[in-house]
Amino acid sequence: MAKLDNPIEIYKILPKTNCKQCGVVTCLAFAADLIKGQKRLNQCPHLDKNILEELEGKIIKQATPEEQLMQALEPLKSEIVNIDFAASVQRLGAKLSSDKLTVKCLGKNFTVDSEGNIISDCHINVWVTVPLLNYIIYSAGNDLSSKWVPFRELSNETVWNSFFEQRFEKPLKQLIDTHPDFIEDLIVIFSGKYTETSFSSDISLVLYPLPKVPILICYKKPEEDLESKLNVFFDATAEDNLKIDSIYRLCVGLLVMFQKITSTHI
Repeated sequence: MAKLDNPIEIYKILPKTNCKQCGVVTCLAFAADLIKGQKRLNQCPHLDKNILEELEGKIIKQATPEEQLMQALEPLKSEIVNIDFAASVQRLGAKLSSDKLTVKCLGKNFTVDSEGNIISDCHINVWVTVPLLNYIIYSAGNDLSSKWVPFRELSNETVWNSFFEQRFEKPLKQLIDTHPDFIEDLIVIFSGKYTETSFSSDISLVLYPLPKVPILICYKKPEEDLESKLNVFFDATAEDNLKIDSIYRLCVGLLVMFQKITSTHI
């Protein structure tokens, strides 16, 4: 039997009874957990011993999002070698220090050498590292338009919209709901700036995770029976200066940073 590397192929060999005895609601959900390595095949009580033996070692565990990013890191490092740092300063809004390129990320210096190694006083995680290298390699360097648009208007690739909402907007709203003072942290720690906008909000804050990829966060505080509201906007040129998948990953990386900071305040 061929290797099984997706939930649908595994689902085809399951009994499809949705008996829940494995601990999840459906057989399809069980198949998805098998791929993630969160369940073992022998936890299905309806599979014959012969089938279990036949499938032993056939299921290929799916890499986590972090593992997938780590796999993408080395190819990006190899491409950095071909970038002329001196000629890229204006395009990226960066600075050249000796033979290294320094890019501001949330007011902090991230210094990149010709082999793609990154040094910073700020915490570095792979969710930020990969978008930063993508920015250096692929950014068109277009000037900002000063026109703010939601994430869904940046690209026709709608698959990223739900990811962005679930993995960034909603968790960020919950974080600010729980830690209202964190808005001040965004100002002090990450060089955020209050701004006036035409959007309905109590607080409008601009962050610069990359020099030519600013983010506008608009937050409306809860009132009586109305819950809070948070919307995130980008300059209309954002996808010219950073690919849509990297914009998503950059935002998730920022959220990881924000969550680490608020956890130390508890």
